[in-house]
Amino acid sequence: MSRATLPTGIELEYETFGSDNDPTLLLVMGLSAQLIHWDTGFCELLAAEGYRVVRYDNRDAGLSTHLDGQVAEPLAVMAAITSGAPVPEVAYRLTDMAADAIGLLDHLAVDQAHIVGASMGGMIVQTMAIEHPERVASMVSVMSMPGDPSVGQPTPEAMAVLLRTPPADRDAYIAGSADAAVFASKRYVDVERIRQFAAAAFDRAFYPEGSARQLAGIWASGDRSEQLRDLRVPTLVIHGRDDTLITLSGAERTAELIPGADLLVLADMGHDLPEQLWPKLVSAIATHITTSADVGASV
Repeated sequence: MSRATLPTGIELEYETFGSDNDPTLLLVMGLSAQLIHWDTGFCELLAAEGYRVVRYDNRDAGLSTHLDGQVAEPLAVMAAITSGAPVPEVAYRLTDMAADAIGLLDHLAVDQAHIVGASMGGMIVQTMAIEHPERVASMVSVMSMPGDPSVGQPTPEAMAVLLRTPPADRDAYIAGSADAAVFASKRYVDVERIRQFAAAAFDRAFYPEGSARQLAGIWASGDRSEQLRDLRVPTLVIHGRDDTLITLSGAERTAELIPGADLLVLADMGHDLPEQLWPKLVSAIATHITTSADVGASV
């Protein structure tokens, strides 16, 4: 593991796989998730395709900077958006998290990277592509959405799990993590594996306060639809039909909005990255990157 200190004072914990001489593939994780949620085996498969793979903890997650005590009222933000009232103050927005990722690329002396984001990470890479297109060679948005509240909305059961306050007791936290099965891939869901990840995440960095700030930042960031229409970054959108946390319409709209975007829908994938689907996901990502490079070379 390594640590990058950005000019803003934010510190990001990160890890790399593969050769430093290979093209950089930056992996951006989702709400409250840590870099370990990009499974080591998945990262190694990507590195074997010829990429320098970088995974990192977003601010307020894992071992990166925690913004202790700063404003975190996601439900107040959502209520304001729904009613048309002014959005309350938030600690940061997706634009700040995108700038963190760009700062990490600066730290690594990477001029341009391929970027892959899952869930909130998909929202972050979309924002990176919108605001820093010259730094993005290609983008993959996985199980994400464009911020349009009319698409991608969770089922009530999935929303209940998302908004639940996690218990601070380790055993209770691990036991309760099994509730995530409600939005997992039905065909491959492994409750014991979910609990193992929960235990590893709890022991590494239990920090639910950060989740509230991240969620408030997502909702306060609003709709990216119009900006995505102007995007000229080669894009692949990946989603699963089983996803009940961000439903399929979020991906479909994202792909509709971004000129030339490809959409890959996996019938047996939910809001997770099951090992059984790694070969398909790695192949799709590698093919997209290769195709993007070929198109770029011919222009």
